[in-house]
Amino acid sequence: MFEKLFEPVTINKMVVPNRLVFEPMGNYYAELDGKASQRDCDFYAVRGAGGCGLVITEVCSVNRVHGRGDARNLLIDNDEAIPSFAKMAQAVQATGAKFAVEIYHPGCQGVPPLCEDGMTVSPSGQESQLTHAPTRALEHDEVLGVIDDFIQGGIRVWKSGADAVELHCAHGYLLCQFLSPYTNHRDDEFGGSLENRAEIVRRIIEGIRKGTSPDFPIIVRLSADEYMRMLGIEDGITLDMAVEYCKLFESWGADAIDVSAGNYETMNWAWEPVGFDEGWKSVNGKTIAAAVDIPVIACSVVRHPETAMDLIDGGVAMVGSARQFFADPDWGNKVREGGSKLIRPCISCMRCIESLMAAHEDPYSPMVCSVNPEAGRECDLAPLKKDGDGRKVVIVGSGPAGLEAARVLGLRGFEVVVLEKAGKVGGQLVFAARPPKKWRLDWLIRYYEAALADLPVEIRTGVEATAELIQAEAPVAVIWAAGSVPVKPGSIPGLDGELVLTPPEAIMADPALTGEHVVVVGSGMTGIEVAEMLSAEQGCHVDLYEMVDEIGPGIFFQNMIDIMGRLGATDTTLNPGHRLLEVVGNKATFEKKDGEKVEVAFDHMVLSLGMRPVAAPAWTAELGVSVIEAGDSTAVGRIQEAVAGGYDAARSIK
Repeated sequence: MFEKLFEPVTINKMVVPNRLVFEPMGNYYAELDGKASQRDCDFYAVRGAGGCGLVITEVCSVNRVHGRGDARNLLIDNDEAIPSFAKMAQAVQATGAKFAVEIYHPGCQGVPPLCEDGMTVSPSGQESQLTHAPTRALEHDEVLGVIDDFIQGGIRVWKSGADAVELHCAHGYLLCQFLSPYTNHRDDEFGGSLENRAEIVRRIIEGIRKGTSPDFPIIVRLSADEYMRMLGIEDGITLDMAVEYCKLFESWGADAIDVSAGNYETMNWAWEPVGFDEGWKSVNGKTIAAAVDIPVIACSVVRHPETAMDLIDGGVAMVGSARQFFADPDWGNKVREGGSKLIRPCISCMRCIESLMAAHEDPYSPMVCSVNPEAGRECDLAPLKKDGDGRKVVIVGSGPAGLEAARVLGLRGFEVVVLEKAGKVGGQLVFAARPPKKWRLDWLIRYYEAALADLPVEIRTGVEATAELIQAEAPVAVIWAAGSVPVKPGSIPGLDGELVLTPPEAIMADPALTGEHVVVVGSGMTGIEVAEMLSAEQGCHVDLYEMVDEIGPGIFFQNMIDIMGRLGATDTTLNPGHRLLEVVGNKATFEKKDGEKVEVAFDHMVLSLGMRPVAAPAWTAELGVSVIEAGDSTAVGRIQEAVAGGYDAARSIK
C-alpha cells in the first residue's frame, strides 16, 4: 500500500534509498565549540537506521562572528570542524542512509550575546518582531563576505564526505531575509526585484558548485509562504513568489528543493502546535513540484503514511518530517514492515521546541520529546536487554508513565500486570484528549494498546490495587504510577458543593454541560482547554477567572497563541487578577487586586487549580519488594516527565 515511499530517488548523482527525509531540527547536542558531538552522531544515525533515506543535520553556522543561533549549534566556519562532520557523516552512512548538512546564518534571528559586537546582522536592519534582537544592516562588502562564508561552508561539507549540502533559505534566517520583500529593502544588486533579492543565493550556489564537484548535490530549502498575511502584513514570501524563486534556483544549478514555511514572526505556521491539522500545507510542496523539474522535498505535519502518500501522489519526490521522526525514529521501518499501528505519534505538544528554547538559558539542557524518552539520549542508553526471564512486575496505573513502563518491561521479557482503577486505560490522557484539537492524545493511547498487545503484558481495568492483590501476584517489583487527582483547596469555603466540578468531571459530564453559564477558575492549559470545549463545542457562556494578572501563566507561548486564537472566537470572557474567596450555592465571590469584591452567579463551576500526586500508600512499604514511584505519583508534571519517569523506572529494575 505504501510501497512508493520506499522507492529510490536520485538527486544529481546521489541515489537516496527511499523517499523519507529527516528534516533539519535544532537539537542543542553539539559541543560548545560547534563541533559535532557523539550525541549528534548517534542521534542522526538512529534516524537513518530507522528508515529515513536522507538525514539532514540541524542548522550549521557558517560564521561565528555574527552568525550563531545558540551556544550549541553546529559550526562549519573553519577546517577544524571537518573531522567531526566526517564522523557524523560516516555514522549515518553506515546505516545505508544518505547524509546532508544544512548550512545557515540566522541574521536578525540570531543571539546578540553570541555576536562579536552584540548586534545581529540583516539585509536592511529590520529586527525580528519576535526576538527583538538589536540588528544592523550588512554593508555591501559584508554581504560579499557572507557569500564567501556560505561557499566555504559548502566546500567543507563536501570535504567532510557528506552526501549533500542544503542551503537554509527558510524560516526567516538571513538568506530568507534577503528573499523576502518584508525584510529586504536594499537598493543595491541584492535588493529590489525578485531576481536581485535572490542574487545572494545564486552566487552561493555557483560558488559551491565551482569549489566542489558537478556531482555534489546542492539542495535549497525555502519557506514557500511566510504567512505574513496572518499578521495583517501584505509583504513577505508567498507561494506564487516561491515558485518563481524555485525556477531560478533550478536554473542556477540547485539539484533539489526542500519546501517549508513560516518565519519566527509567524512561528506557528513553521512549527505547528495542535491547532494545525496533519497535511494542512501540502499545497505548497505540490505546487512547487509541478513548477520545476528537480526533486522536491515537502513537509506538512506528516504523522501517518497516508499523508506522506498524498504528497507523493501529488508530485512531491520526497516527504520530510522532523518532529515525527524525533518521536519515532523507526517510523519508516514500521511502515515498510506493515506496522503502521505501532507508530509512536508526535502529538504536536511543542515540548521539543519549548525545551530547545529553554536550552538557550542552560547549555547543558538538551531538547527532549514528550513521547520518546530515548530522544537525545541515544549515546547514553545501552540497548534494552532481554533479561526479564518471565519475572513478574506489577504496575499500578495505566497513564503514560504506567503504559511506558509496561512497554519497556515487556520488551525486556518481564511478565507485567497493570492494575487500573478506572474502566479504561490512559489515565489523564483520556480526559486530556477530549477538548478541541487534542485528539492526538488518543493516538498515544492507541499506540500503547498496539505496542502492548504483542508483549507479555496483562492490563486489568476496573481494579483497585490492594496489598492482598499485589502480594497474590508475587512480583519482584512494583511500579506505582497511580497519577494525580485535581486539587480542591480546603482553604476556600464551598468547593464541596454539587455545582463545583473538577476538569475531568466537566469533560466527561453526562449529560454534557450545554448552553450553560459556566465559571472556570484557573487559566493553566487545562482550564483554558476546558473553557474552549465548553464554549466552542457545547454552547456555554464561559467566564474564565485567574488569580494572577495574566491569563495562561507558564504556558509556552506557541501553545498560548494557538489556543487563545481559537478561544477568542468563542463566548468566553477573560478575567485575570481575580482571587476566588468562596462559593455559596451557585454564586462565587472573587477579590480583585484593589480589594473590590465581585459576586458571580453560575450554573456550574469548573475548578482547575492543579493536581496533586497520588503517592504510594504506606502499606506498600510492607510488600517486601522494591516499590518504585513514577510519573505524577512522584511530582505532577506533563506527558514528557511521565513517559520518561515510566521508562527510567522500568529500566532500573534489575
